[in-house]
Amino acid sequence: MARIPQRVLPADERARQHALDRYHVVDTPTETVYDDLVRAAAHLCGAPIALLSLIDRERQWFKARVGLAEHETPRNVAVCAHAILQPGELMEVSDLARDPRFAFLPIVIGEVRARFYASMPLTTADGQAIGTLCIVDRQPRTLDGEQREWLHSLGRIAMGLLDGHARRYQDEVRAVLDPPRAPQSEPEAKAKESYRIAILEVQRYAAAVESSGERTVDKALAALESRFEACMDLEVGDRVNRVSESAEFVAVLMGDAGEARLDALLAVAAAEPSQSGLAVRVGSAVSTHGDEALGAVFLRAEADLSRQKDAAGESPA
Repeated sequence: MARIPQRVLPADERARQHALDRYHVVDTPTETVYDDLVRAAAHLCGAPIALLSLIDRERQWFKARVGLAEHETPRNVAVCAHAILQPGELMEVSDLARDPRFAFLPIVIGEVRARFYASMPLTTADGQAIGTLCIVDRQPRTLDGEQREWLHSLGRIAMGLLDGHARRYQDEVRAVLDPPRAPQSEPEAKAKESYRIAILEVQRYAAAVESSGERTVDKALAALESRFEACMDLEVGDRVNRVSESAEFVAVLMGDAGEARLDALLAVAAAEPSQSGLAVRVGSAVSTHGDEALGAVFLRAEADLSRQKDAAGESPA
């Protein structure tokens, strides 16, 4: 009978997972700069396989890969899930087949026939390892000192690329959230009503693009945006915009009646799988008062989105 490996988890898995969520990079399409990075890692370390792996709740998802067909694998069979247990430390296994942690994993006994593995955890500024840059070979071996240095360096470059993605995402969100300025000629200031922010995240966007094509998926997203816009009350200042750095929409719903319009957005999201096959998960938050900063409410909506993912049968132990 085949062994079913159990997941290995960092000490504070929920904090680690939510740190990954804040990057808004899982399920984004392939990008040349990440592809170039894994090709460089494979070449410099003399390996046929290199991956930029992000460890999500129940899966290992590859932002870039060379030498491997799959774009993701279950987390419980991922060697990289062990590497993230030691943030900042290069992990090297000279022969996976002789290590009891890995000897029965599909990558070892299946078609790939992996034997050698080395990786550098991708670690955030606050010490959370969200993934790895790794190389795999089909022969037992070790890295030499120069190759280890290259893997350290390329891991830092990979983390810099991810940080840049996160900054671009945040800049775009700020532009989306920036409210229209009140006319200078207003005779007197009025008390501002409360408002809501909703993040509507399309799930497994990269896989949809890979299977159906970017043009088909973009048409589906444009139609989805129109359905979201139909829920808005533009006269009171509602707005919804797509964040291009990720397959997400951010909606701002003004006033106490915004709760009903949020319910309408949730209904559209729930119906979307039957419309286009795309699943949409929603996180939302309401301001404590009309003058609360939009950015603060967005962060609560972002945290709510992470909780929704935790609750959807994907919760860290």
